[in-house]
Amino acid sequence: MNAKQRCLIGLVFFLISYLFFSKLLPSLSESVDFAHWFNLIGACFLLSFNDAFPKTRINKEGSVLTTLGVVAHIGLCTIDFIMSSYGNNEIEKAELSQHISNSPLLFYPFVAVGPSLLFLGLAVHAFTFIKTETVKSLMVIIGAVAVGVSFFALKNGILMVLSCLIFVLGLGLLVCKKEEEGLLS
Repeated sequence: MNAKQRCLIGLVFFLISYLFFSKLLPSLSESVDFAHWFNLIGACFLLSFNDAFPKTRINKEGSVLTTLGVVAHIGLCTIDFIMSSYGNNEIEKAELSQHISNSPLLFYPFVAVGPSLLFLGLAVHAFTFIKTETVKSLMVIIGAVAVGVSFFALKNGILMVLSCLIFVLGLGLLVCKKEEEGLLS
């Protein structure tokens, strides 16, 4: 399996996770947290973008940010798996949530800032194509910002999915275009 294929698999898993998060796809089971499993697997596959794009200085910075973002997604998904293991015990969930919020060592890297680094890193990768693939690059950059705004500020699931769709589509088109150019050269 090449880097392009891994990237595309990651994008599909990531988008499906956002369909679960927004409740557009119903939860299939009470005992399995499909949203976070798809998100976790998707984020890990998205690491392949570090290999799919050229090794410019800006892409190296994008690779660092993407990697840190994937690590943060792994941590966030782990926290959410623990949270879902409490089932309907809302008191224990609230206590865990309060503990995480009060612990800067957990809250900032795995909840508040860290997961955004994945979007930022992939947007930095896309930015390297701003002159040659302007629309696709802007789809990724605007989609990344819109996911954050729709999730944190607006708390709007539909807008979050649409933003993620634009983000994913832009990245998918960029990675497919890159391979086409490689075949023509």
